[in-house]
Formats: sequence, structure tokens, C-alpha cells
Amino acid sequence: MIGHEVIGYASAIMVGLVIGLAGGGGSILTVPIFVYVFNIPTVQATTYSLFVVGSTSLIGSVNHLVQKRIDLRVTLAFALPSFVSVYLSRRFLVPALPDPLFRLNDFILPKGDAILFFFALVMIIAARAMIRSDSPERGEAADGNPRYGSLSLDGLAVGLLTGTIGAGGGFLIVPMLVLLAGLPIKRAIATSVLIIAVNSFVGFLGDMNHTELNWNFLLPFTGLSITGIFMGMYFARFVAPDKLKKGFGWFVLAVAGYMIVNELT
Repeated sequence: MIGHEVIGYASAIMVGLVIGLAGGGGSILTVPIFVYVFNIPTVQATTYSLFVVGSTSLIGSVNHLVQKRIDLRVTLAFALPSFVSVYLSRRFLVPALPDPLFRLNDFILPKGDAILFFFALVMIIAARAMIRSDSPERGEAADGNPRYGSLSLDGLAVGLLTGTIGAGGGFLIVPMLVLLAGLPIKRAIATSVLIIAVNSFVGFLGDMNHTELNWNFLLPFTGLSITGIFMGMYFARFVAPDKLKKGFGWFVLAVAGYMIVNELT
């Protein structure tokens, strides 16, 4: 096994480790790992990401379900519209995007590069959310009554994002569950992990008919990520999640910067 593959498989453990420690965030690294370490085409990398994120988050959500940390009513209100959005975007939108996506004289923007630019922008937004030390307040649901209509609309938007770039979107889901459902932050994180798991699998199913999968690569990578989430759930007893998220946020910001510079040059 050559050096960059060792780095890639070690990164799989880190993805699961971060999800186990912080309840989300690790999935934002899967597409860059697949594209820049394993040289997998961008659209296929988003498909692989959905499977890895879905499998790893599902393991984490089982633990949260056993501990009764997940609000199932809020999960349904947010997740059902999101499932529809993510499936339609993977099944129809992403395959329908032209390649190249944009052409003007000598300037050509391939579909894969456009997705990577969009992904890097999302990473910057995610990094900012993780670096900020303040937690969201109760927002519209300060009275304790979830705003189910707003949750459903946000679910549609997050599903579109998940379907387009192959990331779970936990950095968007958690604040929305706090602001629109009035959930405490730890309960919002637990609920988010379940939404991410099913969202990702729904998106992956939308790709099954038009994407060739290398299971000999995908299953070992996913297995290492799942190993990482078990490690993360263990170390979560000893590590302060807020400090971890802030440090990881700076790391995500650096990776996003690398992606933008690499694509421009």
C-alpha cells in the first residue's frame, strides 16, 4: 500500500472519530479525501461519501436511540421533506447537470470542479459555525413549541445540499433543531445524527442506478470510519466537545482553502 493510501485510510478513522466525539462534522472531509487522496472523480466521490456518512452516522444514532436522546417527532418533521429532496437531487438533478457546467469563450468550468468549489464554500460556512464558541439560543421555539412548518422547509433545503455535495449537513441541522424545535444542544446533536444517517442512505439509493461502485474499496474505508466512531464515543467522556469543534473548525477551514487554491491553479 503506497503512502497516500495509508494517509487516506487513516483519515477514514479520523472521520468516524470526529463524528463520535462531536456528533457531526467529520463527514465534511470525506469528499476531499476521496478526490485529493484517492483521485476519485468528484461526482462518484459524493456518492461514496453518502454511503460512508450514512453507515457511520447510523452506528452513532443507535447509541443515541438507546440512551433516549433523540426526539423522533422532530426527526420526522425535518427528515421526511429532506428525504424527498435528497433523493430527487441525487436521482435527477446531479445527473442532469451538464458537463462542462459553464463555458464562455476559452473559459470552461467542468461539473466536477463546480461541485468542488461549492463544497469548499460549504466547508467555510461549516468551519465558521464550528469555530464560533457561542451556542444558538432557542430562537423561534423559545416557548417550547416546535415550528414544524419551518422545520419542513429547512429539511427540503438541507436535503438539496446533501444530495448535491454528499455531506451530511449536520452543521446546518443542529442550529435549526435548536432554533426551530427548541431542543437542547445535546439532544439536537443526537437527533441530527439520525437525520444525517437516513438522509445519506436515501441519497445513496438515488445513485444506485447510474453509478459504478468499487465495494472492495468502499467497504474497508467505511469499516475504518465505523471503528473511528466507536473510538470517538469512548473518548467523548474525556474530551470537551466545544474545544474539539473549534480546533476541527480551523482544520476544515484550512482544507477548504487548499481546495480553492488547488482548483484555481
